[in-house]
This record gives sequence, C-alpha cells and structure tokens, in this order.
Amino acid sequence: MFARISSFATLLALATATVLPRTDGAPCGSSGAQAQCCQSTENHDNLSPSTKDLLAGLGVVVGDLTADVGLTCSPISVIGVGGTNCNAQAVCCENNNFNGVVALGCNPINVGL
Repeated sequence: MFARISSFATLLALATATVLPRTDGAPCGSSGAQAQCCQSTENHDNLSPSTKDLLAGLGVVVGDLTADVGLTCSPISVIGVGGTNCNAQAVCCENNNFNGVVALGCNPINVGL
C-alpha cells in the first residue's frame, strides 16, 4: 500500500513539474537575453514586408539579424507561477530596446513541462 502511495506521489510531482527561471529579472542566458511573451515571431530569413518596414523605421539593419524577430512583446518575469501567463509565443530575446514593439535575437523557450 505504501509503495502505491509513494509511486503515485512521485508521478504526480513529475507530472506537475514547472520550469522556473531566476526571479530577479535575470536574463534567459549568459548573453543578456530576457524572456518575452510575443504575439508573433518571424524568422529573420523570411520577414514580411511590413516587418521589414517597421524595422527599417526603427533603424534596424535587417541584413544583420541572425535570429527571429518578436512582435508586440512583453517581459515574462516568472514562468509557470501564478499571474504570469504567455498565451502566445514565449521566447528569449537579446535586444528588447524597442518598448515591446519588437524584440530582436529571439529563440523559442519552453515555459512548462
């Protein structure tokens, strides 16, 4: 009986596992990137004409991009803990200096297991 309860508790704990980043606003990785929730992302090699125009207006050299572009982004402070949800694309972006309009150098991240 105890073995069943222990097995169930262990499986329950594994099934509800959540990825938790550092909660001090630290970046996703050592490069200074930060977790963002973007309404959409576009591949840097296949940007839409409107995104190219937007980036050009912001002074971004499209040819210099090496990772995806996030559009309409907001920061994610704590992944998987009440209050912070991302119902769009969770990404880790290196350049977030455009007030959420765009984020550059974005790579998808897994926000939950």
